Amino acid sequence: MVASGTEASGGGDEGLRRRGCTYRKYDFLPEESFQTWGNYVKALSQTPGRFKDRVLTRSLDSTELVEMKAQSHNEMKKTLNWWDLIWFGIGAVIGAGIFVLTGLEAKKHAGPAVVLSYVVSGVSALLSVFCYTEFAVEIPVAGGSFAYLRVELGDFTAFIAAGNILLEYVIGGAAVARSWTSYFATLCNHNSNDFRIVAPGLGENYKYLDPIAVVVIIGICFLAVLSTKGSSRLNYIASIVHVIVILFIIIAGLTKADTKNYEKFAPFGPRGVFQASAVLFFAYVGFDAVSTMAEETKNPGKDIPIGLVGSMVITTFVYCLLAVTLCLMQPYGSIDEQAPFSVAFEAVGMGWAKYVVAAGALKGMTSVLLVGAVGQARYLTHIARTHMVPPWFAQVDGKTGTPVNATVTMLSATAFIAFFSSLDVLASLLSISTLFIFSLVAIALLVRRYYVSGVTTQATRNKFIACLVLIVGSSIATSVYWSKTDKWTAYVVTAPLWFLGTLGIWILVPQARSPKLWGVPLVPWLPSLSVAINIFLLGSIDRDSFIRFAAWTLIILVYYFFFGLHASYDTAKDSLAKRLEAGTNLELKKAEAAEVYAPSAARDSGLDGKSGSNTSAHPAS
Repeated sequence: MVASGTEASGGGDEGLRRRGCTYRKYDFLPEESFQTWGNYVKALSQTPGRFKDRVLTRSLDSTELVEMKAQSHNEMKKTLNWWDLIWFGIGAVIGAGIFVLTGLEAKKHAGPAVVLSYVVSGVSALLSVFCYTEFAVEIPVAGGSFAYLRVELGDFTAFIAAGNILLEYVIGGAAVARSWTSYFATLCNHNSNDFRIVAPGLGENYKYLDPIAVVVIIGICFLAVLSTKGSSRLNYIASIVHVIVILFIIIAGLTKADTKNYEKFAPFGPRGVFQASAVLFFAYVGFDAVSTMAEETKNPGKDIPIGLVGSMVITTFVYCLLAVTLCLMQPYGSIDEQAPFSVAFEAVGMGWAKYVVAAGALKGMTSVLLVGAVGQARYLTHIARTHMVPPWFAQVDGKTGTPVNATVTMLSATAFIAFFSSLDVLASLLSISTLFIFSLVAIALLVRRYYVSGVTTQATRNKFIACLVLIVGSSIATSVYWSKTDKWTAYVVTAPLWFLGTLGIWILVPQARSPKLWGVPLVPWLPSLSVAINIFLLGSIDRDSFIRFAAWTLIILVYYFFFGLHASYDTAKDSLAKRLEAGTNLELKKAEAAEVYAPSAARDSGLDGKSGSNTSAHPAS
């Protein structure tokens, strides 16, 4: 949003711009702060005040639902129902995680107890699904968790989450694309790295260059920009084939089961189970992409709960069956890390089955890439609507009803990362970003239910904040303690503190808002437990991944303070000015109508004591 003068200055080439290239400075930095160097220097000098404003400002449901959507110029088409969302959920989740990381984590951390790791990750994911679902029903927009956090925790928190959401999708897509190459090599009777180019000058985790992954992502990009409904149909077909292959793996694999492989069920102990669970959370990443499709859903109140919760329950059940099958087929120490299911069938004398497995894995990973491409573009679209990133990314194509600019940009970044980085580096970093965001969404749900400006009293607000600090603080303490030692002494303190914090909200803080259509059950216990589990799993992730996470957070903070803060500040102030102007005009119209109505009503009733011929002298006439 910019001043009219700026719009006017760009009007001369508008017709040419629409027919040809759309790359102009105005498309990327249209805000007042970036029109001249003087404006920019002045904006930078006001950074502390602007930052304080953005930290304390919370968006409104109506702003996200109406004003932000208008930034895209065209509406996204409402074509999806709960059946589409279930298959989108299954297609988004069942991919590289189960077909690659199961073998890696069973061999290195969990052994046959990897099934318990999937249970822990599944419970955590399901709790997060409930939190997402209430928000998606109440605020059905493309922004997903970014929009939810803007409404409840403010602009700055939403931006930090947004940076990690985008990182999550780029890394997730890159990891799946590299796994696609590994299974394609298996299908062609080659080792997983045979189709990659070796660059000896690069580090061990970055030297295997993957051109096939890039080609696959380019193909997915074309599909994603054409049509959301078309993507849904393709995903539906691919997911059905995928489910058939999974049933084959389970049934055929269990015919070769050897219970002796379960004699050492948890060789690495509880720590190994939770370490694997933290990484295997990667296998559940993707369901949040379904929440970004709420804007394109016909009946959000019905379709989103069924679609999100249904797909997650099905996925968790399938994951556990697949993990059990793999560890019954082969001793955990013999499992192949790159293509575990294919090699397992070969090891039990069913070499022909590895082709079926590889083909099914390719189908599944293609679905994951497609749904991820659809979801990540919609996140970027809504972030751009706020001008935290350039509004050029918010444009929706009039013909396809899809955000083409956002889709192409996100998948270009995904292809670049996929070309260089190995799967194990990507998986751990992805889990940190995801667990961090899911924790914030659970906290935001508690805030939504228990704090409403103008409704919640100051005393009640202080009680709520104290209880929330107790929940988060005790969860962090538990996670840190778990990462440092195998002892259990501190848990007798941290666990009761978490319980007291949740109990305090339940008893002392009245709910300030009730859900309109669909609500999370067992509030505050369910979202509080989601916070605790997500933060606890963070304590099982390696130190190097946290260093990479901190480096990325620093990068997005630098961007925010030099660009995003000032662009979003200008946009918010311009929006407020327009609302005030609209409100003022409305009041003037009401006043004018009242002035006209009052004398005419008096004349008609004979109360003005004058003849009709004299009323023409009234100023309002």
